[in-house]
Amino acid sequence: MRTRSISAATAFAVLLGSAALSVAVAAPASAATATVASPGGFVASDALRRVFVGDSTAGRILAADYAGTVVDSVDGIGAVADLALSDDGTTLYASAAGSHEIVVLDAATLDVTARYAVRTTEGPRRLAVAGGKVWFGHGDPWDTRLGSVDLAADPASGTDPVTLDQLPEGLTGFRDLLVDSDPSKPGVLAYAEVGSDTGSEMGVLDVSGATPRPLAYYGSKSYWAGDLDLVPGDAAEVLVNARKRFSYAGGQFTDAGDYPVAWQGDVSASGLVAQVYSDQVSVLRPNTATPVRTYTVGGNGADVQVAWAPNASRLFALVQSNGTYTLKPLTDPVKSVPTLTVNAPATATRAKPLTVTGRLSASLPLPAGAQLKVTRTDLESPGGKALPAVTVKADGSYSFADTPPAGGTVTYKVAYAGDAEHTAATASDKVDVSRASTTLTLNNNGKVYGYGKDVTFTAHLGTTYRNRTVEIWANPYGSDKPNKLIKTATVNSAGNVSAVVDMKRDTVVSAVFKGDARYKPKTTKVTAYAKVHVSTAVSRHYKKAAIGSTTYYWFRKSTDPLLTTTMTYHPGRQQRFDLQVRFDGKWYDAGHEYFPVGSDGRSAVSLEAPGESGIKARMRSVYVNGSSGDNVNSTTYGSWKYLYFTN
Repeated sequence: MRTRSISAATAFAVLLGSAALSVAVAAPASAATATVASPGGFVASDALRRVFVGDSTAGRILAADYAGTVVDSVDGIGAVADLALSDDGTTLYASAAGSHEIVVLDAATLDVTARYAVRTTEGPRRLAVAGGKVWFGHGDPWDTRLGSVDLAADPASGTDPVTLDQLPEGLTGFRDLLVDSDPSKPGVLAYAEVGSDTGSEMGVLDVSGATPRPLAYYGSKSYWAGDLDLVPGDAAEVLVNARKRFSYAGGQFTDAGDYPVAWQGDVSASGLVAQVYSDQVSVLRPNTATPVRTYTVGGNGADVQVAWAPNASRLFALVQSNGTYTLKPLTDPVKSVPTLTVNAPATATRAKPLTVTGRLSASLPLPAGAQLKVTRTDLESPGGKALPAVTVKADGSYSFADTPPAGGTVTYKVAYAGDAEHTAATASDKVDVSRASTTLTLNNNGKVYGYGKDVTFTAHLGTTYRNRTVEIWANPYGSDKPNKLIKTATVNSAGNVSAVVDMKRDTVVSAVFKGDARYKPKTTKVTAYAKVHVSTAVSRHYKKAAIGSTTYYWFRKSTDPLLTTTMTYHPGRQQRFDLQVRFDGKWYDAGHEYFPVGSDGRSAVSLEAPGESGIKARMRSVYVNGSSGDNVNSTTYGSWKYLYFTN
């Protein structure tokens, strides 16, 4: 405590495998999502429910499950350029462009079972399996030729199973080479030159014999090819860039129609077309223009690759982002995603009928008489209450009536379970249903209490439905004191509940009724005020004696009185020191000044002696709300202390 003076006048887990060049060792299973730096082939096997992704940069092949999680990997493949699977999905072929090999792996274990050297300065690159052989492009990218590995060749015979430069007579090398085959057309291989400024040459070969035999040729170079698919099934067609259909029946390519614009894609065994355009992947049924469904996958189209699971249960996308390609499984690709809407009135009256409408639509026709499950959620049924099912009309619209028994926010959720051609769909809408108002009162508003007084606050709750619980909260003034729950209780038979608040600060007291199914929530607030504790001790006097009916502290005229005030502490708080002097039978203000209150709650002021006898003075300490450094208490006046100066 410091003594002041005043005069009488002022005051990702990265997968790591290990492999020798001749023996590949599978890495342990990982929970990581399959990612690669630069794709080198991308195929799926239903037999194993595995997706295989080559990483050209790492010289690695990853095996992921149908959820996209890495389950195996193998290193030591070199710069993987492409992958292909046997028709039964159990043997994996990789073109190792760096080591100029075709590598054969057991798809179940990723063990390397054979390696075929390709005697070329560049390649092999793209792969396809047809006619018992693995076909590949080889040579200079501007002069690419067609080669094959005869899988039935006997290694002991001494005959090289690898044959190069097998383009039909009259065809020179291409600017890179796309190849594709399909198990539904054994012995057939489609090829196309990767498009240049002058377009692409394309053709279809019969590769069931010893040497390829042309079935059809397209040499006009009027169409640019960047992606090629041999269409499965009975149709003699190829699909270029996942958009342009060509029939090759009759020995020449003829226009067979277009799909919507696309950049690349893949065709499933059942003829479903997956298209990549911009950041979307769309699925179309054969020879249709309206997508069954569309996925937004990210990327910019040029950085997205897609591959079907052979049974079309999944569609897989490799999507580039920030320099890395990530495998994304796309589920239910053959099912249309319905659009379901729900329209309920914004407001409604409790216990009065209302009507909810909506619509169910899809890219594929919905089954006749499709039904929707309806659930109402409200204060009486927070877990949801099932309402009668609703039948969708032929035009896709539906409606139903309901009488909400509870007020407040009522949610109507409508659900379509889905079917063989459609995914499930849900939608909901909310209604603000009216509730009655109740009364809630709280006493003691505006009252002022002494410091530390225990005050009983009583709340009275009027009529409600089921909820008779009231909370009482106390929020003292000052940011350092939080709003605090004092009591939660059911009101008594008179509708009352009480709680005691220790009044050490001005306090906002709240009574809260949270409402029920028929009555709205209600909050009532009152403000009660608390004084500070204040007292002043006088010292350095030589006696206490009464003058008239008033007791004075007697001082020598040259003695400085010491006046020590004790006041409830608060950071930054000051006491106001009031001084008055008596003259001619009246008290006159001699000034006032503010002095800090220490952390111990005390403030000591030394009053300068007047140097004259016969002077009567009095002082008091005051806390002034707002002027004493804070506003957490109500203005409080200390008692006057009377001083008398003698010789």
